[in-house]
Amino acid sequence: MTNALMDASDAQVAALDSIVSSLRQTDATLSSVLAVRDGMLALASRLALTVAEQGGHPDHGDLTLRTVAAEIGAAQRVSDRTVQRWMADAEWLVTRFPQVWAAQGAGRISAGHARVIVEAGSHLEDPAERAAYAESVLAIAEQESPNRLRPMARRLAERYQPLPIDERHRRARKKCGVWLDDLEDGNSKITAITSSALAHGMFDRLSEMATELKNHNAQAAAEARAAGARVVPASDAAARQAAGSSAFGSAADGAVFVADDRTVAQLRADLLADLVLSGVPTGHDTEDGLLARIVPHVQVTVPILTLMGLDRAGVPLPPAELDGACPIDLDTARRLAGAASGWDRVLTDPITGGVLAVDRYRPSTHLRRYLHARDQRCRFPTCGRRASQCDLDHNRAASAGGATSAENLGDFCRRHHILKHHSPWHVEQLGGGVFAWTSPTGRLYIDRPPPQNTVTFQPPDPDPSRDLWASVPAAETAPF
Repeated sequence: MTNALMDASDAQVAALDSIVSSLRQTDATLSSVLAVRDGMLALASRLALTVAEQGGHPDHGDLTLRTVAAEIGAAQRVSDRTVQRWMADAEWLVTRFPQVWAAQGAGRISAGHARVIVEAGSHLEDPAERAAYAESVLAIAEQESPNRLRPMARRLAERYQPLPIDERHRRARKKCGVWLDDLEDGNSKITAITSSALAHGMFDRLSEMATELKNHNAQAAAEARAAGARVVPASDAAARQAAGSSAFGSAADGAVFVADDRTVAQLRADLLADLVLSGVPTGHDTEDGLLARIVPHVQVTVPILTLMGLDRAGVPLPPAELDGACPIDLDTARRLAGAASGWDRVLTDPITGGVLAVDRYRPSTHLRRYLHARDQRCRFPTCGRRASQCDLDHNRAASAGGATSAENLGDFCRRHHILKHHSPWHVEQLGGGVFAWTSPTGRLYIDRPPPQNTVTFQPPDPDPSRDLWASVPAAETAPF
């Protein structure tokens, strides 16, 4: 594999540096312009509602909003339905999250960051709670990409939820269902809304099966090629017809081997059909039943106080989290924990919330478990691929004397693992799980491990007569 940019001249690196700087400035300008646009759309929405209120319209301004949206849409050659949706979104942002709108207008965050923040806090009705949430999440948004911000914004918003997760989950279950939409060219789309625990489990099992099957297919093609067969990709209809075959072959077929070259995403879709229609991967399993043996794996993190149900009035406890991405109800979390043959215990600092250690009641690969718990996702800046799907990489190569320790290891997805080894990108660990990346143009990017889903406490009060629970910070001042 070639080393990317290693052969670039100083002038070419300088040109790249100039392009990166210009793009950053351009994006900041675009964010500001989009914020101005949202302000105008929100103003148009308010104007329509004011007119409707003055006239006492019985439809509460719906027709007036349509009329204004049609006026704007005709001028901009955009559907009035689209414009009305823009107006509603802009009104929500400008009115309910003015700090977020102002940050976007100043170029501190992008429109993508703003959408993530608004979506995560859309349930917050109290203005003071919305303001406290916005202030907390903006500090993170200025340092992280939108995809990384999403789970952290959801976690922060949970601190201001007026209803417990169990009650909200019971209500949300009423939205579960399956829908079918026909698409073009003989395809259709099935959409399912179900419990997050079930959805993540299903997707994980499909992904594991698809990956195993793709590896099996690649090995079979390699063996056929080594045996002297001409390998023909199944997706190449012309080559398949010329070969006189329409089905997947085997190495014993002779001169022609039709290789299954479906992607993991395509295999997921075909395996889903297998499982729903027959209950097992009938059309895709290997002779030894490899796919049928695969079971799903999901990661649930839940603070021990929450798991035990310890609560005191006025003290918010965080809910359980699924794969570090979304909250789940505590009843589901407790049942998953109770049914697990073993589970990881993540020990965190009671003040900072940082990971101190990880152990397991049935010990195995201690260091790997610790690093997955610490990193949670790929440690390249902006990447959100979760740690369970990443490679563990030595910062300093083991062949060069690098230690196999937490201070020299990190989780990198395959894409950024390759980038680290085959490009001028350089990474160094600064201690405490902090990674410093240096780009080919010399820019420094600091990547810190994401906060744990845990309970943290303020330093103890010198007055020993005070209740210990009184030192637990209120939601507005809780450290993150």
